[in-house]
Amino acid sequence: MSTLITNIAELMTQDAEHRVLKNAALVVEGERISWLGPAADAPAADEAVDAGGRALLPGWVDSHTHLIFAGDRTAELEARMAGESYSAGGIAVTTGATRSTSDFDLTRLAMGRVAEAVSQGTTYLETKTGYGLDVDNEARSARIASTVVDEVTYLGAHLVPDGMDAEEYTDLVCGPMLAAVRPFVRWADVFCERGAFTEDQSRRVLQACRDAGLGLRVHGNQLGEGPGVRLAVEFGAASVDHVNYLSAADVDALAASWSGWDGGTGAGRGTVATCLPACDLSTRQPLAPGRELLDAGVQLALASNCNPGTSYTSSMAFCVTTAVLQMRLSVHEAVRAATYGGALALGRESGNDVDGERAVGSIAVGHRADLHLLNAPSATHLAYRPGIPLTHAVWRAGVRAR
Repeated sequence: MSTLITNIAELMTQDAEHRVLKNAALVVEGERISWLGPAADAPAADEAVDAGGRALLPGWVDSHTHLIFAGDRTAELEARMAGESYSAGGIAVTTGATRSTSDFDLTRLAMGRVAEAVSQGTTYLETKTGYGLDVDNEARSARIASTVVDEVTYLGAHLVPDGMDAEEYTDLVCGPMLAAVRPFVRWADVFCERGAFTEDQSRRVLQACRDAGLGLRVHGNQLGEGPGVRLAVEFGAASVDHVNYLSAADVDALAASWSGWDGGTGAGRGTVATCLPACDLSTRQPLAPGRELLDAGVQLALASNCNPGTSYTSSMAFCVTTAVLQMRLSVHEAVRAATYGGALALGRESGNDVDGERAVGSIAVGHRADLHLLNAPSATHLAYRPGIPLTHAVWRAGVRAR
């Protein structure tokens, strides 16, 4: 079955050439894009969809979420808004609620969050464990996550549980817990931050997970300057996320990690800096320096960080709007960071078939047909009309999801 989507006012491809096509059309065949170009040249297809002069983007790629959880932390938000500073300790509240919730209910809750994200144009999602924090519950979280999202990250190193010795818990994360989650995950992450894991502990986690064959990510430099960025670059992590507080040396290290990148096959790729602006607003941290990072040559991603404590939103449009209005990114740069950038952070940006998954985050022939049709004639309306729900239609792997 093939579907022609025509009468597209603006098609923002986010492909290697950064093309923006006017009066365009494309053809979806199965799960892939089989043709795109001027609407006047469009081939015949089994069915046709009239975009009605709307803008078409790649679906959002949300490369940083925490969807496997139960419970409520509204009191924590109220406390922050009243002037209390954010610390990692609130994670323990969610851990207790998550451990006491059944598999059925955890799955149901996660599926609802995924559906909410898809309804807003997100077509490819990562999520993490990290609210189990013991062997059985981390393995359970990983297993449930593997049934509801596209990419799963092991975050046993999220917080040291109350009553446990930090070194003993790090041993657990690097040993039995890692073995238990390994069948369900592709990535590993560590919260390298004050109140969470030290540089030495983070190094042990990253080494053990790399030895186990997992790709690496790092939560770093959220609450202050620290070793997170440096460790991420040293270990060749796919991304370092938050990046609110960066020294000049941190920016230089991230930029240098991309110096040999060819931009096509993925050879010589560096560490993506993932900015989480919804979280920054909620925690009242300074917004990550996205403009500075882009100007230095660092590849940037935007993600929602959907979680119960500091960013309970799956709205990638909100993140894009914030990046434009407050981080000084152009609309094109922000959309690219929320689509291609997220794919780059997940290693899914290139090739027509990578580990059984077609490339996502851009619109090109052979790529997965993940598409987001706006109820607006251009992507500029995402910043021009902040807060207005602009998603008109969504296709996920060629299947219309909205």
